[in-house]
Amino acid sequence: MYKSFSMELAGRTLTVDIGRVAAQANGAAFMHYGDTVVLSTATASQKPRDGIDFFPLSVEFEEKLYAAGKIPGGFNRREGRASENAILTSRVIDRPMRPLFPKDYRNDVTINNMVMSVDPTCRPELVGMLGSAIATCISDIPFDGPCAMTQVGMINGEFVINPTQEEWKSGDLNLTVASTREKVIMIEAGANEIPEAKMIEAIYKAHEINQTIIAFIDNIVKEVGKPKHEYTSCAIPEELFAEIKRLVPPEEMEEAVFTDEKQKREENMRVITERLEEAFAENEEWLALLGEAVYQYEKKTVRKMILKDHKRPDGREITQIRPLAAEVDIIPRVHGSAMFTRGQTQICDVCTLAPLSEMQKLDGLDENEVSKRYMHHYNFPAYSVGETKVSRGPGRREIGHGALAERALVPVLPTEEEFPYAIRCVSETFESNGSTSMASTCASCMSLMAAGVPIKRMVAGISCGLVTGETDDDFVLLTDIQGLEDFFGDMDFKVTGTTEGITAIQMDIKIHGLTRPIVEGAIARCREARLFIMDNCMKKAIDAPRPEVNEYAPKIVQIQIDPQKIGDVVGQRGKTINAIIDTTGVKIDITDDGAVSVCGTDTAMMNEAIRLINIIVSEFEEGTIYEGKVVSIKDFGAFIEFAPGKEGMVHISKIAPERINHVEDVLTLGDKVRCLCLGKDKMGRVSFSIKDAK
Repeated sequence: MYKSFSMELAGRTLTVDIGRVAAQANGAAFMHYGDTVVLSTATASQKPRDGIDFFPLSVEFEEKLYAAGKIPGGFNRREGRASENAILTSRVIDRPMRPLFPKDYRNDVTINNMVMSVDPTCRPELVGMLGSAIATCISDIPFDGPCAMTQVGMINGEFVINPTQEEWKSGDLNLTVASTREKVIMIEAGANEIPEAKMIEAIYKAHEINQTIIAFIDNIVKEVGKPKHEYTSCAIPEELFAEIKRLVPPEEMEEAVFTDEKQKREENMRVITERLEEAFAENEEWLALLGEAVYQYEKKTVRKMILKDHKRPDGREITQIRPLAAEVDIIPRVHGSAMFTRGQTQICDVCTLAPLSEMQKLDGLDENEVSKRYMHHYNFPAYSVGETKVSRGPGRREIGHGALAERALVPVLPTEEEFPYAIRCVSETFESNGSTSMASTCASCMSLMAAGVPIKRMVAGISCGLVTGETDDDFVLLTDIQGLEDFFGDMDFKVTGTTEGITAIQMDIKIHGLTRPIVEGAIARCREARLFIMDNCMKKAIDAPRPEVNEYAPKIVQIQIDPQKIGDVVGQRGKTINAIIDTTGVKIDITDDGAVSVCGTDTAMMNEAIRLINIIVSEFEEGTIYEGKVVSIKDFGAFIEFAPGKEGMVHISKIAPERINHVEDVLTLGDKVRCLCLGKDKMGRVSFSIKDAK
């Protein structure tokens, strides 16, 4: 049965059609917000997947280029691998929804969002987020919703709810907040050094809007929602837990877990697991569940000790950061490099500078965003956690971590006019034991400074964890969580920023939301920690950007020409500009507004290229001396090329002090000569003199 529901949201109408399309999915919402259309569906398998100890949720965000009136590039002319934006959007949808499914649910669930039309005033990412929640809520899939999401921008200090694409790109804040009825369940932000208090205000402004959306979803579920289906629970039997605790008493588990060395802890757990496998050798059912049972026992042990005794696995205080180390210039010949170490987490970042022509080209739904000047890539090889696995290229996690570090640093980068370079930072994970994305931010900041990129201020990042008890006010915040505290805790709250404010936030949780005191406490704790990292570690390695780019980096000089002269510099089919490039060995980029970037490693050749360009775009001035090459000899004189495509004529009478009968008696093709501009003759032609050039 087809029903349509509508509400006013941030000055535009949001319409949800139920039962109109995709009737065979468990749940489907045909979303319209302005002229943006997204089909969101939720489907689940009928039985749990065998042999897994996790919830198999897949979230997809499909950008159909017809939605923006485009035909895909490439040979096949069809959509291929998901874009980075699509992957990041999928992650933003996944993170708040995953904790709301039952913990013992093992049925495959796929949430798909297909963008079919794009209205620049209504961002399709937001529509997909809302559609995912609605499709799942009305379906028969077990889900503890509803949840809702709101995006907040900031223009001239004022918040903008669900901003347009242009406002999202040009504003000082990109904030996405997901909520349940009572609590915030996800925060994702990029910000232009927003103060902590202003960020908290924006978060709870979004939370307030989310409550109106949840009321709207409640009404839809009441009208068309399906009863939730029964499922086979994959919870660990209590009898197994009891037997494990008898064989491995809690005090023995505490002793095995609480060590500051990840490898020693893993060895302790391996020994315990092998002992239990021997004890349960005759019980195949329990053996199949043993790995998950030991994991749960270890988790409960860690949580109990943190919550009740404020004792962390590595012995640190609740607010204590692991040992820090930083150094720059560890890789020779690259343009910039830095290494940042925090405990057993270690990142090496390498910065590369290039002409603006090497910016990343984007092929997405946003017609205005066609390139990206700053690129941050993050790699997480298996050896960084002591595992053996073949590299298959960056996965969603690597793309997400790279994007977070990129978002953290963009607000402090110089403008193209101040620093006309494309910039790429690559973070290589050497060792990992928690929060490599924040270590990547610190290493990248130092790498940029080492490369001579004049960033505005230093940026650092840290992650804050959480362990909660039975009540909302029973919780412990943990500064600088390591891997074990991330796995067993309830939150991974990452914040990056400068001394002035926040540049990025990414919050993941495993529980049904955070209270305001937790959010405020985590943000405050992260500020305190990042300032400590900058003052006590990063500044000791490098305290300011270097005044010049690295000796191995290309040098770029930018000049401005009249845009109407661009054609003269380029020449017919590029003949003129290619001649300059061939002569000097430099690289030249010209923008539509007449900004010319000359890139090279030989300063003399760069200056020569600039001299030639200036000659091409300038009018010859009487009394100025020019240098050129003889390119043609006639009976009446010689033609001199001063720059590719820019020639002048010297009459035979102006070649030598004495009278000559033939030009060839003095000049030969290819001769380099100095000429004085004599101005225009009676016919308006510019003439030159060799004999008068001193």
